[in-house]
Amino acid sequence: MTALEISTILHGLADPIIARDSLRFFKTGAGEYGAGDRFLGIRVPVLRSHAKKFTATSLDEIQILLASPFHEERLCALLILKTKFAKGDLATQTAIYHLYLARIDYINNWDLVDSSADRIIGAYLADKNKQPLYHLSQLPNLWARRIAMMSTFHFIRQHQFDDALAIAKLLAHDREDLIHKAVGWMLREIGKRDLSVEQSFLREHYRDMPRTMLRYAIEKFPPSERARYLGGAI
Repeated sequence: MTALEISTILHGLADPIIARDSLRFFKTGAGEYGAGDRFLGIRVPVLRSHAKKFTATSLDEIQILLASPFHEERLCALLILKTKFAKGDLATQTAIYHLYLARIDYINNWDLVDSSADRIIGAYLADKNKQPLYHLSQLPNLWARRIAMMSTFHFIRQHQFDDALAIAKLLAHDREDLIHKAVGWMLREIGKRDLSVEQSFLREHYRDMPRTMLRYAIEKFPPSERARYLGGAI
C-alpha cells in the first residue's frame, strides 16, 4: 500500500470536532511545543486498528507518510514501523532504526515519541553500545532528548537500570517540562521493579530536581513519604 492510499483512508476517518480538541490538547498555539501541528481528528484506538492493516507497506512509503503535516499520519507511520520492527529480521530492524534517527524532526510530539522510542531505538540498542542515546540526550531538539529518555524503558523492563539512571542524571536540569515528566516517569518505572534503586537515586538528586520531575518519580510513594521528599526532609 502506498503512502497516498493510506493517507486517503485516514482522511476518510477524520472528525473535525476531535481535530479541534486535539489542537488544544497537544499545545499547538504560537510558542507552544506543538506549534503549527495539524490534526485530522482520529482517536488512537481507531488509528491503531487501521495501522495493523498497513504493515506490508514498504519503508520508502512509510518515510513519505512520516513526513506528513498531519499528526495522525505521522503516528500511523510510527505504529507501522513498530510492528515491522518487532516482526523483522536484523536487516529490517537496522533499516528501521536508521530511518527513525534520520527522521527525528517528524517525531515531534510526546505521544509520537512515547509510542515508539522504546520499541524501536531501545529495542535495537538492547545488545549494543548505548552511546547514541547519550548523544541524543545532549541535542538541542526537545524530542531527541525525550527519545533518549524514553528509549531506556526497554532496558528498564529488563531490569537493566544503569543507562536510564545515567541519562536521567544528564537530563535532571533540563529546561523543558516534557523532559522533567519523562525522567520522572522512568524513575517511577525503575521503582516499580526495584524501589531501592530509585530511592538511592532520589536521595542524591531530589533536592535539585525540578518539582515536576520529582512529583512524577514519587507518585506511587506513600503520602507520608511523598510529603518528606517534597518538604526536603529525606
